[in-house]
Amino acid sequence: MVPFALLPAVRDALARREAVVALESALITHGFDHPSNLHVVRRMESAVRDEGAFPATIAVIEGQPRVGLSDDDLQHLAAATSSDSPEQPSKLSLRDLPAALTQGLTGGTTVAATMHLAHLAGITVFATGGIGGVHRNHPEDVSADLTALARTPIVVVCSGAKAILDLPRTREVLETKGVPIVGYKTPWFPAFYSRRSDLPVDVTASDPLQVARLAAARSCLDLPAALLVCVPVPGPAALPIHEPERAIARALEGAEAEGVTGKDLTPFLLARIVDLTGGAARHANEALLVNNARIAARVAVAMLEITSHA
Repeated sequence: MVPFALLPAVRDALARREAVVALESALITHGFDHPSNLHVVRRMESAVRDEGAFPATIAVIEGQPRVGLSDDDLQHLAAATSSDSPEQPSKLSLRDLPAALTQGLTGGTTVAATMHLAHLAGITVFATGGIGGVHRNHPEDVSADLTALARTPIVVVCSGAKAILDLPRTREVLETKGVPIVGYKTPWFPAFYSRRSDLPVDVTASDPLQVARLAAARSCLDLPAALLVCVPVPGPAALPIHEPERAIARALEGAEAEGVTGKDLTPFLLARIVDLTGGAARHANEALLVNNARIAARVAVAMLEITSHA
């Protein structure tokens, strides 16, 4: 039995071997408040379509994983996060999927869960904001995203790891797990809200075709890891590195004081950073999400061009 439902438009696009880009839904359920969450995901889907690809936002609705959501599904999922909604959607990583299916849960899928479902559906490109990684001050707290990246051979377009994380340790784990880090028009690992950290990438790509060629070479070698394509936040929306760092330090202090841990930590920190930066962090987050969706669509189209000329 197929463990997911395909939106008809996505199913038809895959059958016709057209470009499809997967999008995660944890950003809807736990990344933005309603109605901003609906606005952001619609902008991402529009950016994918503008570049000639089909968006496939992935989520679990009443126990059914769905690859591609209708606009009604998007509206329902986004509205369910409002404070007066009786059903608050869950945040679903890989380990949560079996329980979500058997208990009929509705929830947003994280990077790890979205990658897995996208790969099952035959989608080869996925766009997100920032991947999970090693948490600051808690090196034992390592996101399942890193393990998923090591064993799911798709292209993941992001703006590096979330800035709230320990970026050097996250970078080291990616290297240990054999995940190649591609800097898109940059030799530096992006710092999410800021355009660069002091950490280098493994290789730089100057355009979507170079990314597509790297992905093709990875496939020819039958390597199991994802290709992590890191795109800096667009310049006008970027924050100077010291600004989010100050906010992150204060947010971490607040989380420690309030005992916030586990799945609640990342949403807590991101919301606190938005407040501490006067909304600038939210603006940067929205800008990089839409830009990453656009770049991912261009990469998906380029990968099809390579395949058609092979």
